[in-house]
Amino acid sequence: MPLLDPKTWQSRPLSGPEYAVTEPATGDTLATVTLASAEDVGTAAEAARAAQAEWARVPHFVRAGVLRKAGDLFAAHADELREWLVRESGSIPGKAEFELHVAAQECYEAAALASRPAGQILPSEAPRLSYTRRIPVGVVGVISPFNAPLILSIRSVAPALALGNAVVLKPDPRTAVCGGLSLAAVFAEAGLPENLLHVLPGGPDVGQALVADPRVPVISFTGSTAAGRAVGEAGGRHLKRVHLELGGNSAMVVLEDADLDAVISTAAWGSFFHQGQICMTTGRHLVHQSLYEEYVERLAAKADSLAVGDPHREQVHLGPIIDDAQLAKVHGLVEASTSGGAKLAAGGTHDRLFYRPTVLAGVDDHSPAYAEEVFGPVAPVRSFATVDEAAALASAGEYGLSLGIVTRDAARGLDLAERIPTGIVHINDQTVNDEAVAPFGGIAASGTGARFGGEANLEAFTDVRWTTVRGDVAPYPF
Repeated sequence: MPLLDPKTWQSRPLSGPEYAVTEPATGDTLATVTLASAEDVGTAAEAARAAQAEWARVPHFVRAGVLRKAGDLFAAHADELREWLVRESGSIPGKAEFELHVAAQECYEAAALASRPAGQILPSEAPRLSYTRRIPVGVVGVISPFNAPLILSIRSVAPALALGNAVVLKPDPRTAVCGGLSLAAVFAEAGLPENLLHVLPGGPDVGQALVADPRVPVISFTGSTAAGRAVGEAGGRHLKRVHLELGGNSAMVVLEDADLDAVISTAAWGSFFHQGQICMTTGRHLVHQSLYEEYVERLAAKADSLAVGDPHREQVHLGPIIDDAQLAKVHGLVEASTSGGAKLAAGGTHDRLFYRPTVLAGVDDHSPAYAEEVFGPVAPVRSFATVDEAAALASAGEYGLSLGIVTRDAARGLDLAERIPTGIVHINDQTVNDEAVAPFGGIAASGTGARFGGEANLEAFTDVRWTTVRGDVAPYPF
């Protein structure tokens, strides 16, 4: 029996317009959903707040059981959910498999959170028991993007629920099903009580209403840096906690002792996986001058060898860009860079939404595709002469998300990493990595630091309450 039935997948009526869920590879309509309006946010938040109080009192092993069952269901319904990820988000099947794997692991890891120690005993100057206890924040607002819709929703939804909260989730309408309605269906089948997870696909007005609603004290936002600044500013005005996982322009530094036979595949994956539509995408290839010419030549040859097409009907390496607006942005940055002197070594063309993997050589600080986050399959390559220069180039710019360093001397790579401020670093790997057990997050314009995984989730979705208990009423001098 299918998990997702368009007749029943929106059990709660929403008041926004109907929206056609489109397959970017073909332009076909996959389904029609009803979007939320700003008014729906208040209704959902009130219902979530009412349901959350009882959920917080549910024994930890019951909450953990729901999360474990949800993890099992992502595997049990993998074929159906994989097809939605491929067709709705333009993922190749391997990327969809990765999202499903991570989604299940996020649920299993969240289940373990439910039984984590809830606080600690404190010393006290008075004759009393003094302790802290972690308590749910109440209702968590989650705003997730289109690019890895399942992962970027579940990694907030699962731990928030496990820790006793309710959730109002606003997925990007372009991936309303695999980024929102699929989660609601999984958790309903897993036995999550009603009104603890509300899915409100919608536009910026819905997100703004969610951030402003006083019944939602915590916001978990994943998206562009520009949108994140607005969310953070609004959250500050409303005195609520806002967790921001934003954009990036991550560098991969290739030192002179790197093995090019090994590194080119790694480099191509970093820039071209999921059409470059990943916050961690390798946006800057910094290559020692002794390897630069060969690196550009070999990376361009690799790009030219990759198949681009419909991932649902063909075996391809890259699928479509999500929509025309994103395509125009990507192509505009490439054209502006070549107009400014960069050399097009591969790609730079497209057929409808299918953009060829692109390699740009001769870039500098003024090349838009090098200086800005492209969010497309573009690999700008720049040379450096010394390790000091590599550190300076990799540290330049406003972002600080991920970093890759390739060298035969791992200790040297770690030493270089200490000089480049990022939230994530991988030695002898590219920049795109994610695991449910690992903290994830960037610094500077890439976000407000590591928030996902283990202790970070406890900090994100609970408050700490100090409690004291005396045997007798405390005496005071007046």
